[in-house]
Amino acid sequence: MLFARLALVAVFLALVSRYYGPLTGFTSLINFTERDHRFESQTLQRTTHHHYAGAAGYDGQFYAQLAMDPLLRESDTDYLMDMAPFRARRILFSMTAYCLGLGRPAWILQAYALQNVLVWLLLAWWLARRLPTGDMRGLLVWAACLFTQGLLASVRLAVLDGPSLLLIALVVTAAEKGHIKTAAAVLGVSVLGRETNILAAAALVPLVLAPTTRPRWWALGACALLVVVPELVWLDYLRSIYRSTVLSSGPQLGWPFVAFAAQWNRVLHGAFLTAGPDAIWRSPSAMVLVSLTAQAAGLLFRPKLRTPWWWAGAVFALLMLTVSDHVWGGEPGATPRVVLPMTLAFNLTLPTGRAFWPWLVAGNLTVIPGVMMLLR
Repeated sequence: MLFARLALVAVFLALVSRYYGPLTGFTSLINFTERDHRFESQTLQRTTHHHYAGAAGYDGQFYAQLAMDPLLRESDTDYLMDMAPFRARRILFSMTAYCLGLGRPAWILQAYALQNVLVWLLLAWWLARRLPTGDMRGLLVWAACLFTQGLLASVRLAVLDGPSLLLIALVVTAAEKGHIKTAAAVLGVSVLGRETNILAAAALVPLVLAPTTRPRWWALGACALLVVVPELVWLDYLRSIYRSTVLSSGPQLGWPFVAFAAQWNRVLHGAFLTAGPDAIWRSPSAMVLVSLTAQAAGLLFRPKLRTPWWWAGAVFALLMLTVSDHVWGGEPGATPRVVLPMTLAFNLTLPTGRAFWPWLVAGNLTVIPGVMMLLR
């Protein structure tokens, strides 16, 4: 089984290596486009990087630009950036790229492009330690978690969801060991990467409610400070730049079930009813929707109230039911990335009996569009 895992890691690295260019390195993972070149900062324009011709850009290009000036000291950094106040709040992984690149623009771009690759390898190691090494079921769960569409899309598009998942995994691991302060500290840092990471605080519920490990009120207060202070300090800094717009955001949330039902309606009419039931295998959106629905059902209808991973997964399942149509839009859309903690929690809490196999298959159809994305 160790050989199989090493072989799959080699496959992943081989797929990523296809995005390397002799002059531009791995910047083709970031999805810069020729038509958006005029919106790039002067520092970014002077730094060699890959541009896609005629393609639509993606969020990673803005966070990569922010990584070259994480304190927003250059006027054109935010002036030319789409939804600048919203993106500037998610500073963590732009800052880590700046540090890994030692402040040198060319190195920063490469560091930002490869952060998700490093995170994938760290998650592979973390999962290998957690799952049985000599068991076929352990191997399949390991592979399903790593090759799911949301995580591979984060790698391919150089966005924030993969690194966020790693930090959430550390939060839940600390909660499982009863280290509530460590979990709160990591959670507070992770919120600087993506605001929805705060939902992982649900993993602390079993610790708070358990009579044998219930922390005292002052410990809970200290944990609350650890969670909110990093974000408050950064927001205070951003307020000096953006004033009243610092809390602005994109169209992320909507009424519960509305966008979810609309996505099912689109899939049913666009795939099943028009092209036949077998169209699911030709439609990434259909595979993703069926899979995410199975994951949410598996978590919400099989509660494990003493398990921190169940709490983390369940709250992201509820998030999936409330995200807006904007998040579902696309082929297959951003939702698989947004709810990556649900996917990981689902796989780590799979039943052990006969029900393991149908739940495993239904909940991990996202592996197919995930691999397809890296093969493009």
